[in-house]
Amino acid sequence: MEKKTFSINLLKNRQGAFIDKFTDWALTVGRLLAIITELIALSAFLYRFSLDRQLIDLHSKIKQQELIVKSYKSSEDQYRNLQDRLALASTFSSSGVGKIKIFQEIQNFAPEGLTLSSLIMNESRISMNAIAQDTSSLNLFINSLKTYPKIRKLNLDNIQIKPSRGLIVSFTADFQ
Repeated sequence: MEKKTFSINLLKNRQGAFIDKFTDWALTVGRLLAIITELIALSAFLYRFSLDRQLIDLHSKIKQQELIVKSYKSSEDQYRNLQDRLALASTFSSSGVGKIKIFQEIQNFAPEGLTLSSLIMNESRISMNAIAQDTSSLNLFINSLKTYPKIRKLNLDNIQIKPSRGLIVSFTADFQ
């Protein structure tokens, strides 16, 4: 009987050279990719800590600013109230000046012998009561009111003749 001998070849075989090179390359590149991936993950993890710190700093800064704004709230409310009152006063002042001017002009239209007993003005209408001694002064006053450019429409509401006082007349005028 023959003895079988086993042989071990320690030299590289040509058929396995490509597989060995590919395996060696794949392991080297794989290790390199794993190291790069771990470095990226570690840097992202550390960057997150810096972002968290910035976020905490921003939150604390916002809280400080909120406290400052809250401390000025009463002053701002007082300032806004003052601004509103000044705007309202300015509106009334400008409309009051216009009304005073209209009052003065209507009084200047009144000739001798005619007395204005009441003059009431709202936003778009004026009501007047007058006492005239004769019809000529009343006619002159009516013509003056008709030609006044700020009066759009003039109504003669009531005329009463009282011998002791004269002609008592009520007017209503719509103005612009």
